Amino acid sequence: MNAPSLALLALACALLPALLPAQSTVPRPGNVQTQKPVPRPPDAQASNSSDEQPNTTFRVNVKLVNVFTTVTDASGAPVSTLKQDDFQVFEDGKPQQIAVFHRESELPLSIVVAIDTSLSTRGDQKLELESARRFAHAILRPIDGLSLFQFSEIVDQLTPFTADVRQIDRAINRVHSGSATALYDTLYLGSDALMERRGRKVMVVITDGGDTVSKVNYQEAIREAQQAEVILYSIIIVPIENSAGRDTGGEHALITLSRDTGGKYFYASGIQQLDAAFRQISDELRTQYLIAYYPTTRVSDSDFRRIDIKINPATKDYSDPAGLIVRHRTGYYTMPSK
Repeated sequence: MNAPSLALLALACALLPALLPAQSTVPRPGNVQTQKPVPRPPDAQASNSSDEQPNTTFRVNVKLVNVFTTVTDASGAPVSTLKQDDFQVFEDGKPQQIAVFHRESELPLSIVVAIDTSLSTRGDQKLELESARRFAHAILRPIDGLSLFQFSEIVDQLTPFTADVRQIDRAINRVHSGSATALYDTLYLGSDALMERRGRKVMVVITDGGDTVSKVNYQEAIREAQQAEVILYSIIIVPIENSAGRDTGGEHALITLSRDTGGKYFYASGIQQLDAAFRQISDELRTQYLIAYYPTTRVSDSDFRRIDIKINPATKDYSDPAGLIVRHRTGYYTMPSK
């Protein structure tokens, strides 16, 4: 074969990949799946290997565990003047050494605001939206991002994470009512949207606490929130305080999930209580502590590690340190959900 022919052959080989259909991984869409979460495969289908044995001991990677912590006094006011020595950290009851400590963290905030638009909340929807609008305008900095969700029988992510309040305002104006309520799907999908975000991750849910059509259950929702390191704030709308139609089961689930993630729950029956709840959330997010440590224990019989942060009883900053209330996530999973 002569030299020109060889040159043409080399050129054809170089161009061949560009002419063939590209084989690439389809990127994950920016919006969350709105109809239902992708179901997880059963454990039995996770592997076809016949020699794979079930694990009885769980290992943890020795990586930094971040715990965003809120401290309030007896009146509920945030306390922002504590030092590293004022805290004690325990994992599964064993003391841990604090490796990183920051007060009033300047880390970015990623916030999911999820608004219940089912029929049962239609009468309060306008007030909820206006209160959420004021919250977004007050809390967001250029380094932060807020994503607006609405949920009824489906879950819609109306905006990607953005600090542009004009874009959030336009999304709020597009909110519309639905019929049923997919609360647990919202908690799951909101946590999933926050999973890969950096910094502090917060979800604020405004709802009457009902759940009628979710595809995931409470346990799946709480595990996703814990794995995403989400801090949940629940604003529970109660139009009639003693209404027989209230979904107390849903309310209790929100209360438990808020506590377990280091957040808080509020009851609101009007615009003043809504605004007060958002103000408290804003104040707390501005006065958090970042406490981080490297776990000393490598293995355990559970994939959930329980965290407990306490005020050092020897602290000299407060005459009654026992009167301070410390809130943080209750623990973390060492294994991803299946």
